Amino acid sequence: MLASSKAVRLRPCGLFVKAQIEPQHWFLGPHDDVRSSDALEDVGTEFETQGLELDWTCVCWDLNYRREGHAWTSFQFKGTRWQRVNDSARQRYVANAYRVLLTRARQGMIIFVPAGSPEDVTRPVHAYDEIYEFLLGCGFDPYS
Repeated sequence: MLASSKAVRLRPCGLFVKAQIEPQHWFLGPHDDVRSSDALEDVGTEFETQGLELDWTCVCWDLNYRREGHAWTSFQFKGTRWQRVNDSARQRYVANAYRVLLTRARQGMIIFVPAGSPEDVTRPVHAYDEIYEFLLGCGFDPYS
């Protein structure tokens, strides 16, 4: 599983990106080692995986990079809410994080877009739906 290092609102889905992986175990551990990527317990970020090829990936998408209208927008989570990133260099950083994550897989990739929550203003359903619909429009198959 891969996620942006700033994808902090994946935590309600059980994905804690701030936890550091142990690269030697995550990449090389046997399938029965809970520290291995095969265990699907620890999330690798763009930092640990940049420049590497992985057989299979599951990219977990959060609202730090989302669709608004016909464009991608960058956000950061501060305190208890999302804030728009206005600095162009930081916007490129967020976009590049997703580029890295989306280009690691050699054999196949799953993209996980959370459903969001109507009770949690930090995880609005419509924002995740817009990402999901965009990916479907690009040809992603929701069932493969």
